[in-house]
Amino acid sequence: MIFSPSGIVLMVVIMGASWIVQYMLKSRFKKFAETPLASNMSGAEVVQDMLAAHNINTVRITCIPGQLTDHYDPSNLSINLSEDVYHGRNAAAAAVAAHECGHAIQHAQDYSYLQLRSKLVPVVNFASQWITWVLIGGIFLLEFTPLPLIIGIVLFAMTTIFSFVTLPVEFDASNRALAWIKDSRVVNQQEYAMAKSALWWAAMTYVVAAIASLATLLYYVSILLGRRD
Repeated sequence: MIFSPSGIVLMVVIMGASWIVQYMLKSRFKKFAETPLASNMSGAEVVQDMLAAHNINTVRITCIPGQLTDHYDPSNLSINLSEDVYHGRNAAAAAVAAHECGHAIQHAQDYSYLQLRSKLVPVVNFASQWITWVLIGGIFLLEFTPLPLIIGIVLFAMTTIFSFVTLPVEFDASNRALAWIKDSRVVNQQEYAMAKSALWWAAMTYVVAAIASLATLLYYVSILLGRRD
């Protein structure tokens, strides 16, 4: 994206959209963290109860450093919660904890999109190691041969596909989380609205990433097609 004015504009737009979503996400979490849950449950307790409700007893719950570093690791069956979420007793902590538990439930129930995403991980890891260099080399060599750029586009397409496969995985985990914390009365009506808002902005980070990946892919495709014109 550094080789033309249109590439620079695209990069600025992507960075701007990402910054806005990240800002809104962090501000919402900070705001919602100031309101204690009426149920007084911590994020770790939410996960414990949610796992028990789904008869899952093989998943560990750990506390990890950082902010918004929460994730589910299918390789060792662990739900890893950041300190604020693990110990937090607010709507944001409950929402994030339940969301990560949603991934564990997806895994236990062989959710199709999660399985597909897991299968793509080795391919994406390989592609990510070479994408930048292959694309840069492909652009410099485009006057001589389009092959390197074509290879780079194929590699980048793998990461774009991964980004879009991630979307249903994340939205489904959020839907599971919201339904459970509401039905089990972890949150009241007001807290439910907070939890829903927090997870919506979290989901938007994945949406922006997917759109950005697609836009970047199309940009490189346009470079290739422009060479052929």
